[in-house]
Amino acid sequence: MTATDMIAERPASAAVQHFDVLIVGAGISGVGAAYHLQTQRPGTSFVVLESKDTFGGTWVTHKYPGIRSDSDLYTFGYRFKPWVGAPIATAQEILNYMNEVIDENDLGRHIRYGHKIVDANWSSTDNLWTVDVARTDGTTAQFTTNFLFMCQGYYKHDQGYTPQWDGMSDFKGRIVHPQTWPDDIDLKGKNVIVIGSGATAATLVPNIADQTAHVTLLQRSPTYFVPGRNVDELADTLRQLQIDETWVHEIVRRKRLFDGDAFTKRAVEESETVKAELLAGVRMFLGDQFDVDKHFTPSYRPWRQRIAFIPDGDLFRGIASGKASVVTDEIERFTENGILLKSGEELKADIVISATGFDLSVMGDIPFAVDGKPVDWSKTVTYRGMMFTGVPNLAWVFGYFRASWTLRADLMGDFVARLLAHMQDKGFKKVVPALRPEDQSDELQPWIDAENFNPGYLMRGMHLLPKSLDKPEWRHTQDYWSEKDELPKVDLDEPALVYG
Repeated sequence: MTATDMIAERPASAAVQHFDVLIVGAGISGVGAAYHLQTQRPGTSFVVLESKDTFGGTWVTHKYPGIRSDSDLYTFGYRFKPWVGAPIATAQEILNYMNEVIDENDLGRHIRYGHKIVDANWSSTDNLWTVDVARTDGTTAQFTTNFLFMCQGYYKHDQGYTPQWDGMSDFKGRIVHPQTWPDDIDLKGKNVIVIGSGATAATLVPNIADQTAHVTLLQRSPTYFVPGRNVDELADTLRQLQIDETWVHEIVRRKRLFDGDAFTKRAVEESETVKAELLAGVRMFLGDQFDVDKHFTPSYRPWRQRIAFIPDGDLFRGIASGKASVVTDEIERFTENGILLKSGEELKADIVISATGFDLSVMGDIPFAVDGKPVDWSKTVTYRGMMFTGVPNLAWVFGYFRASWTLRADLMGDFVARLLAHMQDKGFKKVVPALRPEDQSDELQPWIDAENFNPGYLMRGMHLLPKSLDKPEWRHTQDYWSEKDELPKVDLDEPALVYG
């Protein structure tokens, strides 16, 4: 039975709802996608399906103390909506900003909250996706759409990643993960261990230090950090000159992107110099007596993993004050009263916070099928990190690691709008990436080169992700500074895109 037949047979009260484009997720990417469709494709019908009861994605899922962006909002914010606050923003400030975008552009009427997608099926007979949904009120719904715009993110929202260490059941205290921060936790006067070395751990430690008896940052290996003032002097100067906020946003955005490009190149070409500069920033707060080599000197070159910004050096100031400490060692096992390290030292704790990252989620872990055949994403090849061989009329927003995620969300909003216009102009109903004859003998490679970027969540989940080839059409370059010029010029009639 075709999707069209199903629509005809269902009672009017349960009629399948059809939209030209169905956006999955009302986080930073989905809200941006809705804006670009409404602005660039007037007349296109679209809906945003969000499983939660509100917009925001990450910024409502995570509720741990001090949660903030690790990218500046001049680039993490949308290009079309000026940011007027401090560069590094709290979760609530980001939610307020997104709420303004939704209200100012009347996007709320397109968003359906409490709609969790349970499967998605493509029919080549009808050139339609059929999407089944479970609502939080216990009812179900079904949608059809010509094009799926996947903006649901890339990690599992329901729980974070916690390694299973020996003895965890022996621990008499409490173990929590920042991603599922409990409302009833009381840190006052407690000895707390925060396990981790990334941005979450670096955010948590200074934000709970004043509440605890003591907080210890326990890391297996160090991460690069860059401390600095949470201000933008150029933005402040432009505002003193009463420059319009739209101009301020664009000028500061361009300057930060220019500086980011230069820093990324230097991290590869002058890695030892950049490493020395980063460590000098740490020593500025902790002094020469602190063992920076042991606790804040990674074994890899800068930018092989994200470099977290430490606003006003709060993490290092907490350590320097004695309210917090850092221990670099491996966990042997949990004990009744804390954690035994491989060095033989035991750290006492009432509460252990496992800031150990998250688990990758490919396409929201939604079951997909094309003409009745389940889609195994690891068997596909990515088209420019956004579409996939053998899967028609679908695009996935996967942002940048070394630049703000939203930069790519904006670029993809442009690309999808241009692709839809191209299909309409040519009378096409379907587009699917396909390897060309000259690509067939090329060696399949991982989604991301581990020598270039290798955070734990990617290494653990790489087997789930699509493959790539060493050609521009078949890889996610992770290079905003190239893509910002290349994507708008992509020939939509190139042989890698097959229409029907």
